[in-house]
Amino acid sequence: MNILVCVSRVPDTATKVFVGADGKSIDPKGVKFILNPYDEFALEEGLRLKEKNGGNVTAITIGSPEATEILRTALAMGADDAVLIKGDNLDSYQVAYNISEHAKAKNYDIIFAGKQSVDFDSGQVPSLVAAMLDIPSISVVSKLEINGATLLAERDIEGGKEVLEASLPCLVSAQKGLNEPRYPKLPDIMKAKKKPIEELDAKPADAKVSVISMELPSKERVGKILGDSDADISEIVRSLHEEAKVI
Repeated sequence: MNILVCVSRVPDTATKVFVGADGKSIDPKGVKFILNPYDEFALEEGLRLKEKNGGNVTAITIGSPEATEILRTALAMGADDAVLIKGDNLDSYQVAYNISEHAKAKNYDIIFAGKQSVDFDSGQVPSLVAAMLDIPSISVVSKLEINGATLLAERDIEGGKEVLEASLPCLVSAQKGLNEPRYPKLPDIMKAKKKPIEELDAKPADAKVSVISMELPSKERVGKILGDSDADISEIVRSLHEEAKVI
């Protein structure tokens, strides 16, 4: 089985970030970057599928040369190949376009991705890639079964679960709970440092979204703790109407 896993390099959620001098991006100074947590579930599922059915797992990312760090992590976890498409500050459409262009020539049986990246949180890339490849797409998957060329996926929806069936090739975006990602072992980490990483230049595509500005959340907001008395309930309604202006 030929498997592609899309991964991305994101700031560690525990890292304190600041807005860069351009006002449109974060200041990378002192920021620890990691493999996107949702992509870890995607990668683990791809590796388990290979271990069960045989085949090959390719990890792909788009970004600066520094993104090879997360590809080394993917290789240490068990990926067979790694591809870096070099391109900075690409929007979701451009990222999806380049992934789909790579995938068209490789005939992947299944493509995995995290449901979203924890930096931009747009959640658009998986569906865009599937649309560009004209293949089925199932998002926010927390349980997966594959029998032959048929895929059965359980996905999280508000208030419950939804079970969907699709045929391969298919794109699956992973949700927390799909599996428990493995930790790479030291010997595998050392081996991964020596494995080759294919590097390609990003193909040009018109951006659909651009960042106009970026700012940190305001610290002026003050929380209020109220009880359940009639007076407190009236105060909540008043605050929502007059201060928050949401009702």
